[in-house]
Amino acid sequence: MDTDKKNVALKEGFLVKRGHLVHNWKARWFVLMPDKLLYYKYEGGKRDSCQRGKILLKDCEITCPFLEHENRPLVFKLQTKNGVDHFLEACSREERDDWAADITAAADKLRTNQVTNQEDAAGSQLHNINLSKVLDSMYDVHSGIKMSTHVEQGSTYSNCFSGSAVVDWLVFMQLALTRVEAMTLASALLEEGFLRTVGLKSVEALRTAGLAEQFMDDSTALYSFSDSLKKRGSVKAETSLSAVEMSGKVIKRGYLLKQGHRRKNWKVRLFVLRSEPSFLHYFDPTKDDISPAGGFSLRGCLVSSLNDNGVPSGVKGNIQGNLFKIITQSDTHYFIQAPTNEEKMDWIDAIREQTN
Repeated sequence: MDTDKKNVALKEGFLVKRGHLVHNWKARWFVLMPDKLLYYKYEGGKRDSCQRGKILLKDCEITCPFLEHENRPLVFKLQTKNGVDHFLEACSREERDDWAADITAAADKLRTNQVTNQEDAAGSQLHNINLSKVLDSMYDVHSGIKMSTHVEQGSTYSNCFSGSAVVDWLVFMQLALTRVEAMTLASALLEEGFLRTVGLKSVEALRTAGLAEQFMDDSTALYSFSDSLKKRGSVKAETSLSAVEMSGKVIKRGYLLKQGHRRKNWKVRLFVLRSEPSFLHYFDPTKDDISPAGGFSLRGCLVSSLNDNGVPSGVKGNIQGNLFKIITQSDTHYFIQAPTNEEKMDWIDAIREQTN
């Protein structure tokens, strides 16, 4: 597979991903490439340019549907060749099945392509290792690897550790027999997004090296745990709504960005459009309950597309575009972003049909 083909995005859109260590759910923007699945965070209504993680598709297995998460029937599971499970949730059964089918097709195509001996060797050594358990041990407060402050080329980095310290720890804990095996194991942790590079030296090694050489057994190459492992989810108050509002027929559902009324920050929400009665509800996709975060009647509402040239009045943040606005009968203004212009127009047309 040549470089140009490997850099072509096959599919992209919002999915909700469960964290590895803290099992909370976060909405992420996913991009399917021929050999991997990348995911990004949205900040202030715009996709973060920094990649949050990647999932390698070679020899992965897809389970769809995956029904072991209560109140989350739209989840599918992706298990990497290293035995790491990734749980992803779509906004509808059609979207779930489409994502699973496209990922499966990409993985099947990889199986037909020749891979380097180096990649095969790395994979065989890690075949029976549970990376999640290795990460749990590394992250343990008492017996895990110690984080400290390091200086590289005049810059100070806190809460990190050196590549040599990781290799030492893996060998000491008998998770690897040799330093070469420890480097291969650490490279897999890096590939799965459990560890991240810190500073120039480790970043450059990750950019230029092969699979088994991505992690450096070097006291000046710095690494840390993924940012997502350091955060804990917060519990928010639920909003109870009348069961009558939720009794209508579902016309449309999907992930959209909504601007908050108080803080004016942008959050990914699962929107559900219903008829008879006509209501638009939105849900926090990070929660596993069935209570909407909010909603309103569409009777007498006005919906309009907003020009992407400049930032309209009332809109805050670095917006991505594809904006539209809904004004309710009580004069409450909702600013919403769709992932694409086509989806924006589809939502506007669908909502307008319910406002009469």
